[in-house]
Amino acid sequence: MTHVTEHPLVQGGRSAALATACVRGGVAAGLGLGALAVLVIAAWISSPYPDSGAGGALHLAAGLWLLAHGVDLVRTDTLSGLPAPLGVVPMLLVALPVWLVHRAARDTLDTSDGGDRPRLSTGAAVAAVAGGYLLVAAATVAYSGSGPLPADLITAGLWLPAVVVGAAGTGAWTALGRPLPGQRQAAAALRAVGLGLVTLVGGGAVAAAVSLALHARQAQAAYTGLVGEWSGSVTVLLLVLALLPNMAVWGAAYGLGPGFTLGTGAMATPLGLAGDPAVPPFPLLAALPAEGRGTWLHWAVVAVPLAAAVLQGRRVGRSAGNWTARDTSLTALGAAWGCGAAVAVLAGAAGGPLGTGRLAAFGPVWWQAGAATVLWGACVGVPVSLGVRAWGRRALRPKRKRKRKRKQKPVSVSVPVVAGAESGAVSGATDAPAPSPALSSVPAALKGLLSGLVPAPGAVSPPAPGAPGAGQTQPHPSGTVPEPARAGSDPGSGPGIDPDPDGDRYGDPYGGGYTDPYDDSGFEPYDYLPAAWEPASPPPPVPPAPSAD
Repeated sequence: MTHVTEHPLVQGGRSAALATACVRGGVAAGLGLGALAVLVIAAWISSPYPDSGAGGALHLAAGLWLLAHGVDLVRTDTLSGLPAPLGVVPMLLVALPVWLVHRAARDTLDTSDGGDRPRLSTGAAVAAVAGGYLLVAAATVAYSGSGPLPADLITAGLWLPAVVVGAAGTGAWTALGRPLPGQRQAAAALRAVGLGLVTLVGGGAVAAAVSLALHARQAQAAYTGLVGEWSGSVTVLLLVLALLPNMAVWGAAYGLGPGFTLGTGAMATPLGLAGDPAVPPFPLLAALPAEGRGTWLHWAVVAVPLAAAVLQGRRVGRSAGNWTARDTSLTALGAAWGCGAAVAVLAGAAGGPLGTGRLAAFGPVWWQAGAATVLWGACVGVPVSLGVRAWGRRALRPKRKRKRKRKQKPVSVSVPVVAGAESGAVSGATDAPAPSPALSSVPAALKGLLSGLVPAPGAVSPPAPGAPGAGQTQPHPSGTVPEPARAGSDPGSGPGIDPDPDGDRYGDPYGGGYTDPYDDSGFEPYDYLPAAWEPASPPPPVPPAPSAD
């Protein structure tokens, strides 16, 4: 019984959520249409010649709202009496309806308010919001048919649903946290597409602004010729602002290479302006290049797509951590195709027909701009991505540290010396040369300090009473530690000095071979040298020197 009771409640809650989403879409359409209607009616009221009436102003507002969605309009009040198409979309007007649909879809899927309403699936929310919006759009298309600017039914059936569903889809994507595809290659390609597109359009805007600044006098003359009263000045100024994004896309297409058409018989590229252009008097069109061959200033615009392709390839290359070269190339090529598709859509919206005859083609050609973008990305972006990948995967070479050679200084240590060694009474002292103090005395002094054979520096060790070879304790004249005694020498007559052949052994005072004090546990060093605490005998008197007499 509980299951049967809860099932209708859940279905009823879902139906209410769908109805709410549909109402949100309709409200978004009404807000956009109402905003344009307010602007047009305000201009109609302030105009000194309101000959069309309020109905004409409302029909004009409906036509502009449809034109903002990419729908072509048909002008019926021409001088020749023949209908003329109007397909150039003021791209700044597109921002208002797209943002309204985006927000409606985002709020439909946003459940952060903690309400008890059921959450719709992503597809259901997008379909409900777009359905409510398209109901209002269909009524607007029918209403515009009775005015001076009726909508073209073919473009209304193609572009209007595409724009609305795309805006609603981006709103749902935002509500879900802007997730990217699970594959790293696809996510990196999408990021590269966004970076390349922003760089391309931004660079085109800068190029167009520089050209307009160089032709400021011609633009001011065209503006003055169009305006009359203050209401006309405001209207023309608003139209100029609405066409500024178109100008940026035109600049991007100009830098890509194909350029844009100025009628059916003229084409403007960085190489020059060819043909006879049919340009109506408008302030923004004063920034067009002059007829003839292009100069270095026109060729400098090529840096815009070059920078876009380099940044796009760099983005892919930095994302290619452990990818293969094939995956990196395919990702960069996919980013080039994605950026080309986006540029083709923008070029198609920025241009279009302004009438019949020579004005049937005006602005960038969408397929040429898209193909040029793909070509730039493939020829520049792919090698750059491979180069950045190779640079990031390079093997770091180990840096060799140079060791400075320090000179060993002789160590001055006060050690006991047997009397008679200084005067040459030691056997073998006059036969063999004295060893070098820096090479032979330092190891013996250090190991003597460690083993206890030699007292600490500066200490005086008196000889033990009765020890063989005991005499006066004094520092060595050279200031270094003498070498150990020669093996087999008589301790009573003075030990002989012989360098140690191994460099790390000490002589046996009892005539034995060389022994290591670290290995022989029974070795007693104080049998040969006196301890530091034993009393020292008084030094013998020094005999007077013989006189010369």
